[in-house]
Amino acid sequence: MTRTPTILATSGGFSYDARGVLRPAGLAKLALRLTGADRPKLCFVPTASGDSVSYVQLIYAAFAGWSVDVSHLSLFPMPNVDDLRKHVLAQDVLWVGGGSVAGLLAMWRLHGLDDVMREAWDAGVVLAGVSAGSICWHTGGPTDSFGPELRAISNGLGLLPYGNGVHYDSEDQRRPLLHRMVADGTLPASYATDDGAGLLYRGAEPPTVHAERDGAQGYLVEAAGGEAKETVLDAEPAP
Repeated sequence: MTRTPTILATSGGFSYDARGVLRPAGLAKLALRLTGADRPKLCFVPTASGDSVSYVQLIYAAFAGWSVDVSHLSLFPMPNVDDLRKHVLAQDVLWVGGGSVAGLLAMWRLHGLDDVMREAWDAGVVLAGVSAGSICWHTGGPTDSFGPELRAISNGLGLLPYGNGVHYDSEDQRRPLLHRMVADGTLPASYATDDGAGLLYRGAEPPTVHAERDGAQGYLVEAAGGEAKETVLDAEPAP
């Protein structure tokens, strides 16, 4: 049975335990639960980090002992699988890591992975991720892809007809730039997340907000008379 197209766009998903080991947190657990599979197949996509080997290793280690079949999809210096489409469509969850959303979009388009991601979404593969792995599914948002002064990016995949802001409560430039982008029409109405919060989209309908950290919230930013209007969206606890 085909699942509803599902995206979980987050500013979280993993945290470090008392020994400094990366572990799946509530939002990553939610992504797995959304599949309905007893032993989900999860593919980590580290394009935004330049396919950092250490990032890949951390994700494999994070799921050690879990009932999850983990793989990864790298594009540098060449794809690590023979058939990108076949590998992606065989997954239950695609978790896209953080880094440069501009670099991610360029590499995905170069390899035709943008079209594959849309096909996977239509097929019911859960598309999820953090930071760049959140913005990419939307029309765009504030990004540090070009340097420490954040800039606007508006050429996201557009699976979702909204803009997106991440790390809303922890990086000072994020909120004012998102407000300006929405107010001047660079972005449509946009949803944003504090660290530890995620946006769960079913199809392209407005999302519900889920949080793995107490106090983390979501936000809706809309244009109103040439300015931006922000509405706080309370979050449900992530598992």
